Amino acid sequence: MPDAPISAEVSSVAKKESSKQPLPCGTWPSRVTVDLVAGKTRTLSEVSVDGTVVYWLERRPSEKGRTVLMRWCEASGSQEVLPPECDVATRVHEYGGGAYAVRNGQVVFSDKRTGGLWGLLAEDVTPVCLAPGEGLRYADLRFDQAGHTVLAVREDHRIEGEPKAALVAVPVSSDLVGEGTVLYTGPDFLSSPALSPDGAFLAWIEWDHPNMPWDATRLCLARVVRDAQEQIRALEDRRVLAGETQAESILEPRWTDDGRLLVISDRSGGWTVWQVELPAQSLHNSAQQADAPLSGLMPLPMPEGEIGQPAWVFGQRSYQPLPQGSILVLAVREGVTHCLCVSREGTVTPFAAHPEQCPVPLANGHFAWLEAPSDALPTVVVGTGQNGVQQVLQHSAALTLSSDDISRPETIRFPVEEGGEPLGHAFFYPPANSAARVPEGERPPMIVLVHGGPTARAQEGLSFKVQWWTSRGFAVLDVNYGGSTGFGRQWRERLKGAWGVVDVADCIAACQHMVKTGRIDPARIAIRGSSAGGMTVLVALASSSLFAAGVSLYGVTDLRALAQETHKFEARYLDGLIGPWPEAESVYLARSPLSVAARIRAPVLLLQGAEDQVVPPAQAYAMADALKAAGTPCILHEFPGEGHGFRQESTIRKAWEEELAFYGQVFGFQPQG
Repeated sequence: MPDAPISAEVSSVAKKESSKQPLPCGTWPSRVTVDLVAGKTRTLSEVSVDGTVVYWLERRPSEKGRTVLMRWCEASGSQEVLPPECDVATRVHEYGGGAYAVRNGQVVFSDKRTGGLWGLLAEDVTPVCLAPGEGLRYADLRFDQAGHTVLAVREDHRIEGEPKAALVAVPVSSDLVGEGTVLYTGPDFLSSPALSPDGAFLAWIEWDHPNMPWDATRLCLARVVRDAQEQIRALEDRRVLAGETQAESILEPRWTDDGRLLVISDRSGGWTVWQVELPAQSLHNSAQQADAPLSGLMPLPMPEGEIGQPAWVFGQRSYQPLPQGSILVLAVREGVTHCLCVSREGTVTPFAAHPEQCPVPLANGHFAWLEAPSDALPTVVVGTGQNGVQQVLQHSAALTLSSDDISRPETIRFPVEEGGEPLGHAFFYPPANSAARVPEGERPPMIVLVHGGPTARAQEGLSFKVQWWTSRGFAVLDVNYGGSTGFGRQWRERLKGAWGVVDVADCIAACQHMVKTGRIDPARIAIRGSSAGGMTVLVALASSSLFAAGVSLYGVTDLRALAQETHKFEARYLDGLIGPWPEAESVYLARSPLSVAARIRAPVLLLQGAEDQVVPPAQAYAMADALKAAGTPCILHEFPGEGHGFRQESTIRKAWEEELAFYGQVFGFQPQG
């Protein structure tokens, strides 16, 4: 049979590849420079709207990680809203989120430097303190309808023991500075206060130790009591609407314009949107309140895929109710996020975008969102569901990468058990560079990425943690191991009692699958991860000879110390991942990287923040000592002024450069420059 003709497209690709210079992997010149990654790139987040005005946050490494509130309107374009001394962030739950709110031109925000709650009550004026920050932290900020009050989740760190959570109401007035009125307290954790359209009822989410919000939460509702000035002063007739009789993860309560209450629940096996059945007659009649039955949650016609995110931070948005009863959702299928508009009847229409969080509607019929595609840097944009992006308000960086410089994700499915079904999921990124290619006879080294959480997930949006390596001649494998979200509760709960086992086995299985494909060099595989991912890295190095090097960024090394020393939000997290503490102390010891350090033979690089409150520096010190005692090459670099995650330009620059040089030493190449 004669050979089939080569298509023009294939021929063009081959010609383009042949024009590139063959260079040893790791030495390729890259447009993803350390200057771009460390100093010139903003981290964009938390897009919100006020009428036709768009707001967002941008964290700037060049300003020592300061987070700036930006505003855009058609008349004046983009501008910074607050004075340069303001840093919009909060440390509630240590991870923060929901640090600002806007309504009718007024802005309230949590200031990281003072810890207090501040308000910008009119344009071109100085922000005023609304609530002091001494020992208090505020997050998940929401204006009431009248704009007189801000609702917040408050953490009180002035007391002995764990900080106390409360829902509080803070007057939006420079004449009424105080700690806010405590509306409700008692549960270990509170989040997501949501006022009904008429301002008469407040819904929220609560949960208690040892649960995490992706394990079991409760949806609650109470009647709002106001004073003569319409200030919120109390809640009454609290009731639990869902989550009391069965363990389910309920998230993100939101009201529709016509007074329906929607939530996300995983009671059907995966997170999706439900409607809460509210008996209206009992809600508005306190005499019937105590005995009125509730029908629970009513399923809505939703598309296939998981709609929801692990609540590590406040203010996430996985869906958005729209006028006329439609709902905009972010549904994860095969690890890929799809933005879809769902009508009341269940008709699904694709929304032409790649949003990082669900788009929010402007008053003029358009939407604003953070666009995060797989082939371009993130941007804050305005557009429509039909036409997609129509105007870019802010770029995360000035550089526009050429198409040939960007590696695009390929979905990889692999068996997690020998001979089993291909249940595992990962994104594979081949090397990509407009000027260089892999030489004949060489296969690229591969870096395995282990996400943190461990309930986060590998995502397909363009990321420097991938493109930094692929543009230099590395392949990258980003693994959604058991425990990752986006694949349903059963996949998430594979990690129950098995952290340090299932995640490690899945990463090893993913690597073995890629080795069998012949697309990567089996002798040059490195594994890197941060936080919880750092622990997986270290245990994987002790469990398999597949890995020739490992990098742990502020990774967990001593599970016993973590159980005793970490902050409130994660204080009982390990009960589910490992076992109850201290009853299961022997398991904590056996699973800790410190206990298996003597089995690690591959070189290790440890990068650690000196002020990390989640994984204290002592854990990195102990791991470095254990590795050196075992004769394993180890480098520990501690960065002053950094916590759990690096924010400063100098730190980010040094960390990327040092990691590249580390791989050069291990794999035998000289990085370009």
